[in-house]
Amino acid sequence: MPFLSAQSPPAMTELHKWVLDSPVQLRSLRASLHEAITGQPMPAGAELDEIPEKVVLVATELATNALRHGLPPTIVRLGRHDLIFVLDVADHSPDTVPQYADDRPPGAGGLGLYLAKKFALDLGWYIEDHTKHVWAEFPVPS
Repeated sequence: MPFLSAQSPPAMTELHKWVLDSPVQLRSLRASLHEAITGQPMPAGAELDEIPEKVVLVATELATNALRHGLPPTIVRLGRHDLIFVLDVADHSPDTVPQYADDRPPGAGGLGLYLAKKFALDLGWYIEDHTKHVWAEFPVPS
């Protein structure tokens, strides 16, 4: 089933940007992204009910998808628009449409977009300059 919401997110002020070429870099992305949001390192065993941890989880899932199904480099950007964080993950494979993995058995992976949809306020994708972007919005914690 295609992932339907082909529109760009609201204009954002970019807060941080990461360029990934390999899944090995996901660990440093998680730590750096959490610190960019909170100003503090990510604690071990952090609960997923907190906004920063949800952003980190969704960023990891979307970046993993981009690294696995797209062309490098994968570019992850964290931005802000009013009281909303905008996470934008881009790869250079505009012909590969984001899709939910409907036919996979449990434990076989493919849940990244489902998790993003569950945790984000809004989710979408668009193509710009031969680059595919998948984005998600989250409330800024008070």
